[in-house]
Amino acid sequence: MNKPDADPRGHRAAFFCVSLNPAIDTRLVLDEFQIGRVHRATQVHRTPGGKAAHVAMALRGLGAHPTWIGFSGGATGNELMGGLRRLKIEAVSVLAVHETRVNLEIVDTGGAVAEILEPGGTIAPSEWCEFQKICAYEFQRVASKRFVLISGSQPPGVPAEASAVLLKLAQSSGCLAFLDTSGSALAEALAAAPHFVKINREEAQTVTGMVVNDPVSAGQAVRKLLERGAKSAAISLGDRGIVGMQQRDEPVMHAWTAPLRAKSTVGCGDSAFAGLALGTASGLSFERSLALAVACGAANCLAPLPARIKQEDVSRFEQSVRVDRVARKETAR
Repeated sequence: MNKPDADPRGHRAAFFCVSLNPAIDTRLVLDEFQIGRVHRATQVHRTPGGKAAHVAMALRGLGAHPTWIGFSGGATGNELMGGLRRLKIEAVSVLAVHETRVNLEIVDTGGAVAEILEPGGTIAPSEWCEFQKICAYEFQRVASKRFVLISGSQPPGVPAEASAVLLKLAQSSGCLAFLDTSGSALAEALAAAPHFVKINREEAQTVTGMVVNDPVSAGQAVRKLLERGAKSAAISLGDRGIVGMQQRDEPVMHAWTAPLRAKSTVGCGDSAFAGLALGTASGLSFERSLALAVACGAANCLAPLPARIKQEDVSRFEQSVRVDRVARKETAR
């Protein structure tokens, strides 16, 4: 590729990172983690969490100025909002009665990572109604090119179709809507025709019923996502890159680079999601947007904390990303 950097015009677009189930992420770094033993952490980090917060951080690292929208409750909610603002991310909160959840990430120096994710407090119907009003207002607040990135799980209390409702709000406001969620929320939202869906292989297997273990099977699953309603889609294969398809009549593409030894892979998918959105906002080709996404995921492997990617790392990795066409899977005789 002759031009590794994203077009700076994308930095003038408005990005709304929507979080139905945000968190405070607590990372404990241990010398060696073993079940049944007492451990003393060598490092402790508490940072804003949830997938949408990670996406906003990655966009910030790429030079964009995203707006985060999400629920916040109690002392942890205040901590979340303060953390986002210290990262120079504009944050719009909808107050919730229950405290913002806390997620735990245990990292040992040998490279093993374990995550324990709380479900989140129950959202009241009045809080969900207020959330929709705030989103509708924010999505129409600016006149520039607008992108709504809905990512993460859904807390108890919001309806299964909550992501689909937010997608329709974004579309009715003239925004391009990107989606990264799972389970019943994903199944409901596909029918709302999101502009772009980015999920991992496990999420793809759940929603399509297909086994996804390589670029060819991922290509079959991507086609299924488009049949279900997505206009474009991509599936992350971890250290094997990303497989994506822009439209039904376009070829399936596989973007990849050499695997890295990661400090932690937490945030890689969210960083890739940010890269896809920024690439689209910058007017890059689909292939270059996929390459940018892979480079963002690779840069996250070097980051000290989830999604704290650096532009110089992204640009360096982007030059080494390969993008190949994926052949259709032959029907067994």
